[in-house]
Amino acid sequence: MPQEATPTASAIHCADCAVRRLCLPMELGTADVDKLDRIVGRRFPLAQGERLYRTGTPFASLYAVREGQFKAYRINRDGSEQVTGFHFSGQLLGLDAIASGVHSCEVVALEDCAVCELPFADLEALLAKMPALRQQFHRMVGEEIARMQSVVLLLGKMKARQRLATLIVRAASVYEARGYAIDKFQLRMTHEDLSNYLGVTRECVSRQLTKFKREGLVRVAPRELEVLDLPAIKAIAAGGVR
Repeated sequence: MPQEATPTASAIHCADCAVRRLCLPMELGTADVDKLDRIVGRRFPLAQGERLYRTGTPFASLYAVREGQFKAYRINRDGSEQVTGFHFSGQLLGLDAIASGVHSCEVVALEDCAVCELPFADLEALLAKMPALRQQFHRMVGEEIARMQSVVLLLGKMKARQRLATLIVRAASVYEARGYAIDKFQLRMTHEDLSNYLGVTRECVSRQLTKFKREGLVRVAPRELEVLDLPAIKAIAAGGVR
């Protein structure tokens, strides 16, 4: 059972953050960055397995992921999990609750993580005064909408091979945006999490990874994936036959 996070203070500031270019527009000046820094409620770590928030929690803040990977999921009526997404550094968590006022899913750390809490009332006031930041925020909201739409396509139209390739391409693009090498990256989710998210069996995920390895597309280690032929994987994700 995931444990609740117990926030502690951190000395990291927006100006020093390694992923600030993903959260903040490039043209934002030092004074404006300082204004944003002042509204950050808490910066705190979460250990692997700790929950950031749960279904039904009243919405008050967004959370910017500084480090680590998170899993979002919903609890079905029978008590089983339905994985709805994986989130990486530089992304915002909590956007699902803006309209309803309550969080619609559980979010748990897949490894040791760190987040910055952004009280939404303070953020809204700041967005009204800073057009560049407002535009960046709208971009991030748009990306989340596009991600949710792609999940519908992923589950509705694609075969297992294409679903897995799409997930690998998406993870590679996330790492590329963060300035990391895209040929080797860590995936902290388990095969069970992957199968749940992709809508296939765990055995199917294992078979497809084995096929990708046999075809020279990837090399797999525990919770680490090395991409050997990204163009070929992109072709599979796009529906090409290979």
